[in-house]
Amino acid sequence: MNTASTFSRRVGWMSVLLALVCSVAFSQSRTIRGKVTDARDNTPLPGVTVKIVNAAAGTVTGTDGTYSISVPSATSRLEFSFIGYETLTLPAGASGTLDVGLPLSSKNLEDVVVVGYGTLKKKEITNAVTSLRPENFNAGVARSPLDLIQGKVPGLSITRANGTNPNGGATFQMRGITSLNGSQEPLIVIDGVPGGNLDLLQQEDIASVDVLRDGSAAAIYGTRGNGGVILITTKKGRGGAPQFNLATFVQRDYVAKKPRFLTADEFRKIAPNADEGGNTDVYDMLLNKDNLSQYYTLSATGGNEKSNYRAAVYYNKGEGIAKRNYRDQYGGRINVNQTGVNGRLVLQSNLSVNFNKADLLGGNNGDFEQAVQRNPTSPLMKDGKYVNPNGFNVYNPIARLEQELYYRDQQTLQGDAKLSFEVIKDLRASVFGGISRNTYNDRQFRTKDSKSSVDSYEGRGYAYKGNYMSLDKTLDVTLDYFKRIDKHQVTAVAGYSYFNSTYETFNMNNSGFLTDGFQDWNMGNGLFLREGKAGMGSYKAEHSLVAFFARANYSFNDKYFAQAIFRYEGSTRFGKDNKWAKFPSISAGWNLHEEDFIKSTGWVDQLKLRVGYGETGNSGFANYNSLTLMSTGGAYPLDGRYPETVGLSRNPNPRLGWETKAEWNFGLDFSLFDNRLGGSFDVYRRTTGALLGNYDVPLPSNVNDKMWYNLGSIRNKGFEIVLNAVPVQKKNFTYSTDITFNRQNNTMTKISGPGYRIEMLTFGGLPSPGNLGPAIRVVEGSALGNFYGKRFAGFTAEGDFLFYKKDGSTGKAGDIKEEDLSVIGNGVPKMMISWNNNFRYKNWDFTMFWRGKLGVDLLNLQDMYFGNRSWLPNNLLMVALTKHAQVKVPPQYSDYYLEPGGFVKLDNVTIGYKFPVKSGVIRQLRAYVSGRNLATITKYSGLDPELQDNGMTTGIDNRGFYPRTRSFTVGLNLGF
Repeated sequence: MNTASTFSRRVGWMSVLLALVCSVAFSQSRTIRGKVTDARDNTPLPGVTVKIVNAAAGTVTGTDGTYSISVPSATSRLEFSFIGYETLTLPAGASGTLDVGLPLSSKNLEDVVVVGYGTLKKKEITNAVTSLRPENFNAGVARSPLDLIQGKVPGLSITRANGTNPNGGATFQMRGITSLNGSQEPLIVIDGVPGGNLDLLQQEDIASVDVLRDGSAAAIYGTRGNGGVILITTKKGRGGAPQFNLATFVQRDYVAKKPRFLTADEFRKIAPNADEGGNTDVYDMLLNKDNLSQYYTLSATGGNEKSNYRAAVYYNKGEGIAKRNYRDQYGGRINVNQTGVNGRLVLQSNLSVNFNKADLLGGNNGDFEQAVQRNPTSPLMKDGKYVNPNGFNVYNPIARLEQELYYRDQQTLQGDAKLSFEVIKDLRASVFGGISRNTYNDRQFRTKDSKSSVDSYEGRGYAYKGNYMSLDKTLDVTLDYFKRIDKHQVTAVAGYSYFNSTYETFNMNNSGFLTDGFQDWNMGNGLFLREGKAGMGSYKAEHSLVAFFARANYSFNDKYFAQAIFRYEGSTRFGKDNKWAKFPSISAGWNLHEEDFIKSTGWVDQLKLRVGYGETGNSGFANYNSLTLMSTGGAYPLDGRYPETVGLSRNPNPRLGWETKAEWNFGLDFSLFDNRLGGSFDVYRRTTGALLGNYDVPLPSNVNDKMWYNLGSIRNKGFEIVLNAVPVQKKNFTYSTDITFNRQNNTMTKISGPGYRIEMLTFGGLPSPGNLGPAIRVVEGSALGNFYGKRFAGFTAEGDFLFYKKDGSTGKAGDIKEEDLSVIGNGVPKMMISWNNNFRYKNWDFTMFWRGKLGVDLLNLQDMYFGNRSWLPNNLLMVALTKHAQVKVPPQYSDYYLEPGGFVKLDNVTIGYKFPVKSGVIRQLRAYVSGRNLATITKYSGLDPELQDNGMTTGIDNRGFYPRTRSFTVGLNLGF
């Protein structure tokens, strides 16, 4: 009995104690609520896992990023995790509310690099690849999407010879000159579509730009990778609450430097007999001083992790500094992504369009040439009519703008879709298809009293219409494989690629119109049609390319990496005996920082050695070079009829094949002191062989005296340096800087061979008068871009030129023989450099970007012609009376007119402020002001030392020019 009583008492006390513990625990539990957002832009993040540390309880955030969870006590800790973001662990706290901003994972930021037909992690890269994101782009705004990366990619030269002309393009060149007659530019790939049209891109659309700089990386693109590859990836949809972004700016251009020509009063003093009584400044009249460029783009994203979208529409109007010079365009882009079958099936699709209208009449370089040389005392109008002066190479540019039309209406479309399916674990099959279509219609009209009509069409007016259409189709089928076993990892892709390109043209022209009233809208009304003098033409060309390719990547213990690429490719552009070519590459990398002897230092974050060898090709030539072509020779009378003659116009070459580039690259990547100092160093050497040239061949064994043949070779070598640092990193202030530098050398190692001879190549033919010949000469063993000519030795007492002969004596121009000529300079920059500085203080940001090219000579044709008193009775530059006052004879091409052309520009200064926004509607708001081309440090006396330096004709400052400008921008970025 006592035992039972004791047991009962113990059970009773334990029950009371348990009840008390439960009561205390219940009284301390609480509910925590909050919202999880992207730390970059406060975008709500749905699907974030929220769990209690050391407990099974958890939840996920809703579509608006909110969550609610019960925790045992205020000291409980919550873990927030989401794919692609850093995992945060925070105390629940006593307030009951916990809002969290998740930062992107540092691994996510640095790992993924687009390399063509897929991606790799940054640590796996064994080639020379530059990867840029929007935070790395040049600040402010850009005329072209690739202006965003100008100066950011070592070895990539981006030159806009026509300045800010909204209808002028830029030229691109990677690591020097690679061809004589083929394409020089890198291949542009937009969302997997090769040959992508940059008109379809707005800077707000770009998510990343990845540049394959060396042959071991570009080999995956075979014959189109000779000049490197620029891979542009546009922004995609993502899950989360719907959000909108608006970006807008306005920009105005001002002339940076005006040519100093003689005013009317100054001209009268030196040429009184040429005084026509007027006082004009044609240069000033050609300027659109009220220019204002505008840009607007609105984007929207939304959806969830399985189905999401991004859509954007834009309108912008670019007005040039020249009158009748604008580009008005609008368009849009949409991306849709859908995932199904438990994540195994993924569909990604993109569609983009651009519609633009451009006035191509203004901005003509010849107009500004006329503005310099035109007699400033000559009136523009008499008796209410425009006056066109008589004489060589002179006209009235103001009259041309009033009496002529030249418009282009253009429509561009690109659509692509990729369907991927995980066949089995680690193996995914994909089908990608893309189409690009570009069309434009040109219309021109010249009134009956225009100079062109009077000189060439009997004063009866002129009308022209032309249509162009190109259509590119791409199909890629790929298999992707990934496998990791212990310390070994293999990533591979294999596939088939098909590409077809077609373009068509049609044009017609007529003259002999009774009135100007119809302009070009009544082409059949012109009498030239009845008289058999009207014109009409059409053309179509097509080529196809097919390829089989594979890339395999292997890594061991995240220390040692190897990559092999093989592409087997065929094209219809080449001879029947040489349709196919092989393009292999191999590369390796060693992560030294994973070795114990480096880890022990404590201050090395990354140290990687890379070496690679790769072969690429060039198929950027005209179609049908390998085939016999027929052409018409005109109509001839025969028995009262006029039959058309047809004859052979091109020799066939069944062996015509690829230009092939073989390239070695050695590289080093490093990051030190907790990523406060980093960069890369690359050394390369490449030889481009089997260069396509149009060689002299004997007659009559051939039907034509020229034949396209693979023979020559070019050698390029150089090195590239990238440095980036964060010298100051405080709570409210950060200063970061990066420097890019490269040096290059280009040599023509071979031009001719047995049976196919070219003694020399010449470029840069100098304009009349004077019959001065070409400025640039290339021979075997010489550097590309060499100026070749006479060496200046002084002046005679009469103001005539003296030049050095080979034996050291001097003579006048007529005394100089071929053997006396020599290399007098070089128009290819040996070095390019950029220096970017970013300052951030609280909500303020400030960017200052310097860019330059060094080691180059420039030929100043404006001084050569307009700085010579023999140019009278045309107008002159003031230097004709000062710097070149000794010159008393017509111009002679020599090193007298060559000047050092190296320069450094303060290319961009941008100041921005991000407003602290506390609103349920507005997510973010940033305003900025920006200036471009603000200052230039140079010894060059011309208007601007940044001239055309890509390709074979380099370093020549032509007489005609588009004014270089300083641009000032005010912009706003708004998110809601």
